[in-house]
Amino acid sequence: MSGESSQLERNLGFIEAMTLGGGTMIGAGIFILPGLAAEGAGPASAISFLIAGLVALLAALSLSELATGMPIAGGSYHYVNRALGGLFGSIVGWGMWTGLMFASAFYMIGFGQYIVVPLAFLDGRALIVLLGIVGLGLIAGINYYGTDESSGAQNIMIGAEFLVVLVYVALGAFYVDPANLQEFAPTGPTGIVATTGTVFVTYLGFEIIATVAGEIKRPGELIPKTMVLSVVSVSLLYAVIMLVSTGVVPYRELGKSLVPVSDVAAISMFGTVGVGAVTVAAAIAAISSSNSSILAASRVIFAMGRDSLMSERLNVTHDRFRTPHRAILTTAVVTGGLILLGLRVQEIVALLAQVASFSFLVTYALVHVAVVVFRTADPDEYDPEFELSGPLYPTVPILGVVMAGLVVSQMRPPVIAVGIGIVALGAGWYVVYARDRAVEEGLLNDALDKFRDDLPAGVPGSTATASTEDRYTVVVPVANPETQHGLLRLAAASAQAHADERRPELVAINVVEAEASSRRNVESDRVDHQRALLSNVHDITAEIDIGVQTRALVTTDAGEAIVEVATEEAADQVLMGWNGTLARNDHVFGTTLDPVLADAPCDVSVVEIQSETVGRPVALAGPGPHAPKAAKRAVEFATVQGTTPVLLNVQPPAPDGDIDPVQRGHEAIAWVADRADIDRENYDTQVIVEEDTESAILDAVDEFDTICVGLSEKSARSRILFGSIAERISRRATGNVAIIRGAEG
Repeated sequence: MSGESSQLERNLGFIEAMTLGGGTMIGAGIFILPGLAAEGAGPASAISFLIAGLVALLAALSLSELATGMPIAGGSYHYVNRALGGLFGSIVGWGMWTGLMFASAFYMIGFGQYIVVPLAFLDGRALIVLLGIVGLGLIAGINYYGTDESSGAQNIMIGAEFLVVLVYVALGAFYVDPANLQEFAPTGPTGIVATTGTVFVTYLGFEIIATVAGEIKRPGELIPKTMVLSVVSVSLLYAVIMLVSTGVVPYRELGKSLVPVSDVAAISMFGTVGVGAVTVAAAIAAISSSNSSILAASRVIFAMGRDSLMSERLNVTHDRFRTPHRAILTTAVVTGGLILLGLRVQEIVALLAQVASFSFLVTYALVHVAVVVFRTADPDEYDPEFELSGPLYPTVPILGVVMAGLVVSQMRPPVIAVGIGIVALGAGWYVVYARDRAVEEGLLNDALDKFRDDLPAGVPGSTATASTEDRYTVVVPVANPETQHGLLRLAAASAQAHADERRPELVAINVVEAEASSRRNVESDRVDHQRALLSNVHDITAEIDIGVQTRALVTTDAGEAIVEVATEEAADQVLMGWNGTLARNDHVFGTTLDPVLADAPCDVSVVEIQSETVGRPVALAGPGPHAPKAAKRAVEFATVQGTTPVLLNVQPPAPDGDIDPVQRGHEAIAWVADRADIDRENYDTQVIVEEDTESAILDAVDEFDTICVGLSEKSARSRILFGSIAERISRRATGNVAIIRGAEG
């Protein structure tokens, strides 16, 4: 394959996903956090880890639903951006990106500490930082080359470190001194909760599974399974480790150590042999955890580039390795800068961990809100294979928000200040850079509208049941970038023509057809199509003051989906594109258009866009049941360029003594205009008398830029014959051709 694209391959299975997520959580945190945790809460830090595990489990459950509904690179960022819109997407995206980089820097400084401190002949903070930078360079190279390679290396590293951890716990249990555990919670409940904020950084692993969801095989099965299993198993393991560690070494001594697990191993794992094993395992764990964090962080800005919240140059994959190479290099450079801060800030390790925790606690609170928004708005493309059911919904989202807020409230003021600064950075970035570029409008307004609709009448904030009656809605399916602008402009003109009576509104939809078995893998396509769609929608709204909704669908039947949207929106019209040809099999206009023409509960306008110029439209004012609607569309389309449409009627010559054919033609036009409720000053007339009426029509319409024809439904055969006239008009005309079917025809 040549050239760059924005697609990632699905090459991560159960083992890779489990080690990517669980491995990050049982990685460097096991070797670095026990000292910080012991200092903050003593032996009760085991409870801190369990509380953190509960917060993580709640988030994992919500994320599992979201990720199986939209398995795409970006994780929490993508879900919040899709649910709440670009502003919150920018806040979460920046929070996740910086949080993962803070975490990665935290791991790599710990990597340097575990190599330098136990070796007497090595010394100095500069050496610790240098080793961290070298390790980061190795990780960036592995990720640049490919996730197959990085996940394979991950499996090896996780296996080795996990073996050491099991030996550490098994042997350490025999050296626990109950006296060391008597002062179990020296800092009380407040200290336990505050310590939860410090140690939460180690629970980022399950989020990493969601972040790389676009690369996981069988996402509907593997994402929830690996998320929940990794959180539960790691929570229990950490609680045991803290009890063993503080039972072997008094918590005050453990809290002062840069290498707490080595200090425990010196007592419980045969002295130097144990220290050496722990040093190697800690180095492996730091590399493993940082590798996962860099992998996930790069996918966050890859996704932000896709959604235009960052430069689109970040949303490309390498033409050979199929990795987001620019996002990886950008992430590595910034992470390197954070590691270098360790030369000046003595407490950098604790600060990095706590800020990373803050960022993700805020993120997970918004993830829980996103679940509620998706459930309430119920967009067509959201069909998760795992759902929070029964008592889990809405209990999980509500409890998740409360728990995240509780932990954040107990963090140190400097940490909260830095965290709020990152939130402000995300919001400011959106306002200054991304607001005019963002493609995701979010579902929050839809959710609020549906919530108000569901409130009983008379309750403050409720919406009247007849709310759709004050709107004139045109549904516009769009897919071809070359015709989107023309379709949207005609739809806007048609809706705007009713502004004196009702509020005009467009519902622009993009449909991606996929087989049921592959629907979960087309989410990137949906986003790409929606970017093109929204770009054209914004062009239209810049020209015409009209309300616009956008919807993106992934379905097995595009025609049926369009009919469903028209029904749900109580649409007045569907206006969609046509390629100008008729099918020669069981369908007339095609597999998508035929169901819409047959079943849509509103007017349908099928338009072949051949020119951006609408010019002076003409409508064929014949005897067909849909001629009045064709005339109405011509009048509406004429408002685009301020012209006066022509109602055309063709009559055969009259036998001697019959009514003058010109008079008969004008009477036919008047009847059509009256049925269409068109005032006489809003159209011109043209009557042609010819023996060959079809040839006369073809000759007459040549001079017009837009031609509107009513659909004939006298019989299936007549419909095809009449359609063939429209097809010949389309082949001959250089302008636009619209075939109109009225709802009541």
